[in-house]
Amino acid sequence: MSNETTPTPELRPERPFFSSGPTCKFPGWSLDRLKTKALGRSHRSAIGKGRLKYAIDLSREILGIPDDYLIGIMPGSDTGALECAMWTMLGKGPATVAAWESFGNVWIQDAVKQLKLADLTVLDADYGQIPDLASIPQDNDVVFTWNGTTSGAKIENTDWLAPGREGITINDATSALFAQPMDWAKLDATTYSWQKVMGSEAAHGMLILSPKAVERIESYDPAWPLPKLFRIKKGGQLNRAIFEGATINTPSLLATEDYIAALEWAKSIGGLSALHARADANAKIVTDWIEATPWLRNMVPNPAQRTNTGVCMVFQGDWYDGLDADAQAAVPKTIAKMLEERDVGYDFNGYRDAPPSLRIWCGSTVEEEDLRRLLPWIEWAYAEVKAKG
Repeated sequence: MSNETTPTPELRPERPFFSSGPTCKFPGWSLDRLKTKALGRSHRSAIGKGRLKYAIDLSREILGIPDDYLIGIMPGSDTGALECAMWTMLGKGPATVAAWESFGNVWIQDAVKQLKLADLTVLDADYGQIPDLASIPQDNDVVFTWNGTTSGAKIENTDWLAPGREGITINDATSALFAQPMDWAKLDATTYSWQKVMGSEAAHGMLILSPKAVERIESYDPAWPLPKLFRIKKGGQLNRAIFEGATINTPSLLATEDYIAALEWAKSIGGLSALHARADANAKIVTDWIEATPWLRNMVPNPAQRTNTGVCMVFQGDWYDGLDADAQAAVPKTIAKMLEERDVGYDFNGYRDAPPSLRIWCGSTVEEEDLRRLLPWIEWAYAEVKAKG
């Protein structure tokens, strides 16, 4: 039942998919768009390997990845790709792991509790903040998250990474790639997953290696054992077949075709610049609305550090501030549930480890009109929750 001051909106989003991963499929997506000739075939067959290589080549083309960088398909989504980079490259010298949200903190735990790095600096910050990255020594290896998926905070630039620095840079870019520009010259190992900005099926990640990263892998053998899924060397050298369409374990060719379809859609609309522009326009709709809504604030106070993908917002104001912690936590959950029940918006409650919040995905596959239609519904739901006390 709606209250008297906030009428129920008339229009619903046509595609109410606002999850931050897996994200919305690209406009016009359907199963009919997926090629099926490789299905039921071995991933080692000419056609299977060819489709995997095509996914790699199309990724390079759209992202503008330098020709001398290698791109491999990894198991375990972005997590598998990122941990493979950590397990195979860290430990040779001093390292810094920088984090400002949930997934970055996982990499800290990996470095502290699993790899038990002897010469390790942990650099962290609260949700919505970015730590002092300029304090990281240039001879340190560094692990960082380009865009905080669960906080909505991104790095402003890569000025804190000196050209030709001695340390290796390991960049978790899963919620940034295809939406934000990458400074490839300063990135040695970059990872992402298919189900983020491109809205493809999950389970597979991508590992992008610079020549400097390849040299580290080939010249260094870590002290710890490597699971099979992280073994990217063969005979003391990088197994380059993994970066030419071979995979460490059996991939899903159906998921591969879904990723290819998303890449072909991206190419058809103008490539990377068009993807960036769509994400920027989408995020502006939501961030402008947050600024104009007195009972919300962006989780990220610095506008230069606000993402254009998973925009996170927290509640404020006398009514909300007067609630106890449990009641405050219930507000975004209740709003998200109300709108899911009405098929208005799915999966936009804040991440479980983040402060109570809403998180609206604004990446390139989302349509502006769907965002414009969602926001009045959030206002309506908030008024309903507030009216009920």
